[in-house]
Amino acid sequence: MTPVDPVTGNHQARAEIAGVILAGGRSRRMGGETKALLPLAGKPMLSHVIDRVKPQVAQLSLSVEYPSDSFDGFGLQQLPDRKPGGGPLGGLLAALQWMDPDHDWLLLVPCDAPFLPAGLAQQLHESAVESGLAGALVRYEAEIQPTFSLWHRSILPILEHAVAERGLAGFKQFLREVRLAECDWPPSSPPPFFNINDQEALLKAGQMITEIKEKPACSA
Repeated sequence: MTPVDPVTGNHQARAEIAGVILAGGRSRRMGGETKALLPLAGKPMLSHVIDRVKPQVAQLSLSVEYPSDSFDGFGLQQLPDRKPGGGPLGGLLAALQWMDPDHDWLLLVPCDAPFLPAGLAQQLHESAVESGLAGALVRYEAEIQPTFSLWHRSILPILEHAVAERGLAGFKQFLREVRLAECDWPPSSPPPFFNINDQEALLKAGQMITEIKEKPACSA
């Protein structure tokens, strides 16, 4: 794949980055409820993610399987999959097709990660630019995390072919063909890429948020 021309000046990164939150999963392990709307520490799970992502990007949208009135109150444009069950690749495709021409990069994050890092977009942008590749993804504790990733708009033709012509829906096969930089992220607490996939994880996330709020501030 042809490397992307480096983008000069990391201080300009936010102006060049759009963002999309993946909220199109069917939440089978949550009993079929809309995961993004589940209450977490007094507000919907999605609100926690928006609060962390919005300051990092110039434009933010929501990837959904179908548009829903339930998301109207969050103030984000809903981007439906081209076809139901399109998976995260379908969400990525819809977002790349939607984002403003002024933005060269797209930050992708899931709706169930309330502790994602405040500097995620900048660090992924730096990794991609330094590598000369068309994007970057997180590697945390030796595992790659493709739903926490940054993609350059130049990848769009390859992605369109993979989704529309070949029917790919997940990252596993796609990442065998497209090389992204891997951004190693140091461990921290709470775990920055903690995913809420079931009720037990939802309860644990709530406990971690409570512990953060109750933790005394460091004295001088």
